[in-house]
Amino acid sequence: MQGLLKPAFISLVALVVALPLGANAQDAKQVPQSRTEMQLSFAPLVKQTAGAVVNVYAEKTVQRQSPFAGDPFFEQFFGQQMPNRTEKQSSLGSGVIVEANGTVVTNNHVIEGADDIKVALSDGREFPCKVILRDDRVDLAVLKIETKANFPTLAIGNSDAVEVGDLVLAIGNPFGVGQTVTSGIVSALARNQVVKNEFGFFIQTDASINPGNSGGALMNMKGELIGINTAIFSRGGGSNGIGFAIPANLVKVFLTSADAGAKSFERPYVGATFDAVTSEVAEALGLDKARGALVVKVTEGGPAAKAGLKAGEIITAVNGIPVEHPDALLYRLTTAGLGSAVNLSVVENGGEQQLPLTLERAPETSPRDQRTIGGRTPFTGAVVENLSPRVADELRMPTESTGVVIAEVKDDSPAGRLGFEPKDIIVSINGSPVQTTQVLEQMADADPGFWRVEIERDGQRIRQFFR
Repeated sequence: MQGLLKPAFISLVALVVALPLGANAQDAKQVPQSRTEMQLSFAPLVKQTAGAVVNVYAEKTVQRQSPFAGDPFFEQFFGQQMPNRTEKQSSLGSGVIVEANGTVVTNNHVIEGADDIKVALSDGREFPCKVILRDDRVDLAVLKIETKANFPTLAIGNSDAVEVGDLVLAIGNPFGVGQTVTSGIVSALARNQVVKNEFGFFIQTDASINPGNSGGALMNMKGELIGINTAIFSRGGGSNGIGFAIPANLVKVFLTSADAGAKSFERPYVGATFDAVTSEVAEALGLDKARGALVVKVTEGGPAAKAGLKAGEIITAVNGIPVEHPDALLYRLTTAGLGSAVNLSVVENGGEQQLPLTLERAPETSPRDQRTIGGRTPFTGAVVENLSPRVADELRMPTESTGVVIAEVKDDSPAGRLGFEPKDIIVSINGSPVQTTQVLEQMADADPGFWRVEIERDGQRIRQFFR
């Protein structure tokens, strides 16, 4: 069973043997040759790096409904409004200090919904911190410790240099028992379909990782951060020897956005949709194995169309780095960074060509023209916007979506009580298409009395009738 390393994930400290540093470090790898080498210790590496791995405590206040709500006997004495109670929920995870000013990287799911966040250092000191940037799609968050002290840091390595079989250390706070270090190897790369979110490209390791390790460090033998521990495969909640970490190169890009003051993390807009390459497709195109990203649809006027990409082609590499699946393509484009140009290796009809692609922000092709619908309508209390690739990306929707979308539904509004939800696309009213927010507002002001509404939700058409 797969799952995120829920608040309380172990924080592994990285360990390191005396391998030469520099560009040729990868060439210096070797297996132990003697009993003496087998007795080498990770202790020096742990001492060097453990101080940069912290425990993250997140606390949020939740409302609990009275267990007697709806019970006629108790409502007879206490009235219809049964008292609800509030309680505080705490979660525990890990984090890594990556800048001396107290900048910490952790998983988004560790701090999601938290009202109060604190970090505890390995020396026992505790500090409050604030959220600088967070994103649920890549499951990363950047925190800032609210003090002017200098802190130990963990250097961020190049996760593209990681190979299957490399020794690694994991540092974190599993099950809340305190900082713990485990060792293992990298057991696989480019893993996807690990957790249910929009991003899937993980380093797999057999270093023991458990709940509480989320947000902790996965380190190489040079004491560099190569990944943020994020998820595990588990049947009983504990480590079964398969853990997953977000690669450090994605952490670098995310951290750059946070340092630049970005309010949200933007991924490149390609203007195309992709699917996995099946064995049948690979055989038809003369590929030696089923890998790459199959182009399903290209949006007219988008970056992919400008680059000459066509439906039916397969992208096999980005800047010469192989692409295993569509998630790997998204990873390569995201880590290349907005504004950069990449070369795509594209296969079609047995031939391969190189196509240059400029990575752009999702455009606002039509003004969003945000409006809040009022009056006597089923949409009263709904905040609507014109869909564009930018708006769709902000709402976590397919960027090729078009029309008018509900961006927000006001609490206890007619729209909310009637079941309208954010991300609903309003297709038509009484048979007339709704193409812009202005058209929707005009229809609402006309107040026809009888409403036949068609919406699109998660790709499904839903028809509703209101009076």
